[in-house]
Formats: sequence, structure tokens, C-alpha cells
Amino acid sequence: MADDPTPPEAETTDCRLLVDPPLPGAWNMAVDEVLLDWSAETGGCAWRFYQWEEPTLSLGYFQPEADRRSHHASASCPVVRRLTGGGAILHHHELTYSVVVPAGHPLGAARDRLYEAVHGSLIDVLSGQQLAAALRGPGTPSSAADEPFLCFARRTPGDVLMAGVKIAGSAQRRRRGAVLQHGSVLLGLSEAAPEIHAPRAMREAALSPEQLAEAWLPALARRLGFEFRRQGLCEAERRRAEQLVRDRYAREDWTMGRRRAAQPADAPRPP
Repeated sequence: MADDPTPPEAETTDCRLLVDPPLPGAWNMAVDEVLLDWSAETGGCAWRFYQWEEPTLSLGYFQPEADRRSHHASASCPVVRRLTGGGAILHHHELTYSVVVPAGHPLGAARDRLYEAVHGSLIDVLSGQQLAAALRGPGTPSSAADEPFLCFARRTPGDVLMAGVKIAGSAQRRRRGAVLQHGSVLLGLSEAAPEIHAPRAMREAALSPEQLAEAWLPALARRLGFEFRRQGLCEAERRRAEQLVRDRYAREDWTMGRRRAAQPADAPRPP
């Protein structure tokens, strides 16, 4: 079990909770951005669990779209581009999460603290399922040119490993006084990414995304010091997400990477 970075005497923070059904990739990315802006405007925290309505490839913010042509197994899958950096993710048999916190919050002030707290809580909940996982320690960085196309084929300090296999990674975006972190937990094997699969123990445990989300919430509350309250998108936020889908995430020029230079300066962090 990882060391708990949240002291027991820490005050709890009110945290908005959204648990979404499987949805299109462009909508999922738009909602994450809506929540990031909401946190910047209100100083609030939010946690979101979500899934994808069909196997979908998400490209990292800086990743050339042309690179996906080398990955033939996912050629028929829809593709979106994330706000965060790192390698491509084939979203299929997994659970995806996002969390937003204001930059001044203790979890947002230090870049790695949020990673450690979220990944540590995942290790806690997997331990409760008799599944042994651990954080990857420091390693020798590789050049971008040497990195595999898929995020789950890469290894970054702080990743969650099980039997040497990466089962979870996360990425961040800092913008206008708030931090967005999102990541995926690998639960199975997809024919659209046959080289990436959860370890046998994880597959035999047969955890559904819904089961993992339910078990994970208490560990998250303890590690992050959150007190969750369910609150979905309001009508204004839905309209804003719809606009982002039209103007950005469903647009070919955004996915191809030709509009990124026009975006506000920030610091995407790879998974």
C-alpha cells in the first residue's frame, strides 16, 4: 500500500461528483473542459467518472495525428484530441476519471501531489480486492521520438503497475488558475489495441467500471480529503459543452492539430 499523503487531521473539501454513462468521445472531452473552467471561476473541486459509448482513440495534445496511421488495429475507431499531453489511449475496457481543483488548493499547488493521492487511492482499493499494485518509481526518461504511440505502452514515474504491467496513468492541464487531471484504469483487453491488456489477475477479478467506481469513492474521499455530493451539469454547462463539441472536439482541424497554437498558454503534463 502506498504512503498516504493526506494527513488524518486535514480538513475535508466539498467536492462535486458526476458519474456519467458511456458517452461520445467529443462530449467527454468537452465536459472535462467545462469542469476545468468551472473550477477556475468558482474555486470548487469536482470528480467525474465516465466511460465511452464505443472504442475511441484519444490523442495527446502534442501528438501528431499522422502517428495514428501506424496503429492499424484502431484504424476504424473514432479519434479525439485531449487537452492533456502524452501518448494515445484506446478507451474501451476501462474506467476513465477526471478531477478539477483550483491551483491554490493543496492538491493543486504541487504538481505531483494530486497524481500521488489519486494513484495511491487506486492502489488502496485494488488491495481491498486482493489485487497487488504499486507506483512506478523514478526511471531514465526517454526521448519523445522513442516513446511508443500508446500511453499504456509507456512508463512514467507515478504510473500504477500490476505484475509489471501499467494499469493506470494520468495527465494534467493547468489553465487560468485551475488544474484538470484525468486518467484511465485498464480493466481488460480490446481488439482495437491487442498489444495492451490488463494483467491476468485484473481480468480474472472481472471488475466492471461501475464496481470499480463504487469501491474507489471511499478511498478517494479519504486520500483526497473530499466530501462528495452528486451534482450533474446544469443547463448552462450543457450548452457550453455542446458549443465546445461543435467548435473544437468534433472538428477535424482540432483533431488534426492545426488549431493548438491558438490555445491559451498552459502546461499539459503527459501520462
